[in-house]
Amino acid sequence: MKKVELNKKKKQDALLNTAYQLFTEKGFQKTSISDIVNEAGVAKGTFYLYFKDKLDIRYKLIAKKSAEVFKHAYQELQKQSIDHFEDQLIFIVDQVIGALNANPTLLKLISKHLSWGMFKNSLVEPIDDAQRNIYDIYMDLLKNSGHEFDHPEVMIYMIIEMVAGSCYNVILTGEPVSVDELKPYLYQSIRLIIQNHIL
Repeated sequence: MKKVELNKKKKQDALLNTAYQLFTEKGFQKTSISDIVNEAGVAKGTFYLYFKDKLDIRYKLIAKKSAEVFKHAYQELQKQSIDHFEDQLIFIVDQVIGALNANPTLLKLISKHLSWGMFKNSLVEPIDDAQRNIYDIYMDLLKNSGHEFDHPEVMIYMIIEMVAGSCYNVILTGEPVSVDELKPYLYQSIRLIIQNHIL
């Protein structure tokens, strides 16, 4: 990476990291663009080189953080000897749940926005390699599964929405059950969704 590109990346990362810190500490509504640029130590004009507005930086931040969690889960999968697609996907989901359970602040930031639509749309203009590779990883898992699937995007959309929706309250409040109590039911539901999509 050239020096100019490296400097741009550093500024963009500084803005994203600062936005994450402020959104999670003060809340999205109480954080202004001025707060972000002042804390990041960059000019206000620099913000608009990378982001359209405060909603745009939040959207890109959510996409980046979601991608990081997913990539870490996939890297952990690579260390395992798991052959079946269902087991691979459940392992990844388990890793993601573990990461969100360990970091409720991150869950609060991404939960309401974590969906296949956001997931796929983040690939149109990825801000880093983690986002760029998510779709390819998912497609490789499908290709190597030994199965053909009816509407694989619908399948993963349903799984992501179900996991995000069912884990939010469980992680943050422990209601109606603990995360560990929820997992067997959740994973059985994932298996049923996958089975229903196999051609």
